[in-house]
Amino acid sequence: MNASNVARFGGLTLTAALLASVATPSLAGSFYLQEQSARGAGRAYSGEAADTGVSSMWWNPASIARSGREVYVGMHGLLLDSDVDNAGSTITYPGGTTVPVQGQAHNGDPIESGIVPNFAISTPIGDRFAVGLAVEAPYNFTTKYQPGSFARYDALTSELRSANVSVVGAMKVTDWLDLGVGVDAQYVKAKLTSALPNLSPLLADGNSSLEGDGWDYGWNVGAQAHTGRWNFGLSYRSKIEHELDGDVAITGLLGPIAAGNYTGSGTASFNTPWFASASVRYAVNDKLTLNAQVNRIGWSEFDAIRVRYATTGGDTYIQDYKDVTTGAVGFDYVANDRVTFRGGIGYDPTPTRDDERTARIPDADRWLFSGGVSVKATDSMTVDTGLTYIAFSDSDIASSHTSYAGTAAATTSTLRGTAEGYGIGASVGVRWAF
Repeated sequence: MNASNVARFGGLTLTAALLASVATPSLAGSFYLQEQSARGAGRAYSGEAADTGVSSMWWNPASIARSGREVYVGMHGLLLDSDVDNAGSTITYPGGTTVPVQGQAHNGDPIESGIVPNFAISTPIGDRFAVGLAVEAPYNFTTKYQPGSFARYDALTSELRSANVSVVGAMKVTDWLDLGVGVDAQYVKAKLTSALPNLSPLLADGNSSLEGDGWDYGWNVGAQAHTGRWNFGLSYRSKIEHELDGDVAITGLLGPIAAGNYTGSGTASFNTPWFASASVRYAVNDKLTLNAQVNRIGWSEFDAIRVRYATTGGDTYIQDYKDVTTGAVGFDYVANDRVTFRGGIGYDPTPTRDDERTARIPDADRWLFSGGVSVKATDSMTVDTGLTYIAFSDSDIASSHTSYAGTAAATTSTLRGTAEGYGIGASVGVRWAF
């Protein structure tokens, strides 16, 4: 294998690693985690862009314009039950010999449960201005398959950790209109291990691993209108163009492809989606408020992962995500001056396409059914809780990948499988006014 082909091989490995890192199903579409507010979790995030307060700052920077001094700390536990099963996966070796992929056909709970933290603080400056700071984890999950899994050429371990730091400014323009703007610094760290096929089913697999990270930047804007019983919100969060620096290790390749064993570095770039939200809250009376929110998510920005290798060459891994529209409705009911109950239903369609879904992204359409309660423990402290059941639709896995592409050793794995599961999210947060 010449230097150019080694470069291409390493580039494909880095690409696959980045794909794995952003491919864990969550309680929102694909690799996005919307668990940024315990109060919002209780109503399926149905009124966030129109609500006020520091815990709505992720959805609308204008939310802090008239909320006073406030601190929010939240924690969200995500329990996922998932199954991924083989449905006729094959591998085609050089010369055209096609055989079934051997190994573990049933994979129970490859998607690990986890915890998502968040923090936010805001303070007014004078009578009309406010500033805020928030730290969120919008992408944060781990997926693991056993070494003998049928999906091993697609994924073994896939880890993603992220931190988003937002600095926000807001202004009360009039008695009824608020505007806000923010900048985001987003850190992403990814890790992958996977198997690589040697040129005969009688030979042990090779292995690849990658770790990469990097900081990149985006922005967000929003507006809110408060007109008596009605509250309206509009917001937009930009895409972020990520470029991760990574270290690649490829081992265990034998015979003619042994020259592909490599340890080195590379970079990979991909985009996270933009978000546009429209929300309304209507106070039916002093106790009951109805909420609705629609989000248009620009997943088509995640069209490909583009790789540059440290020596020569590179590659592009097509993703072809589609833009989606999500929505939720819910309510807040003030039982008394200390207790508020919430509920909501949300729908999140998957941005993945049926004929391009891999074991790394066993994503599916989902319904969210939520309930929650807020208790004002003291005059300055409120405890928010939320519980969400997520019903995932069953989905098919169908994709193909060629290892050592462009060489005489090209080996194509054709993945066919099914995925099903459900999730439960438990959220708790504390808000302090000071």
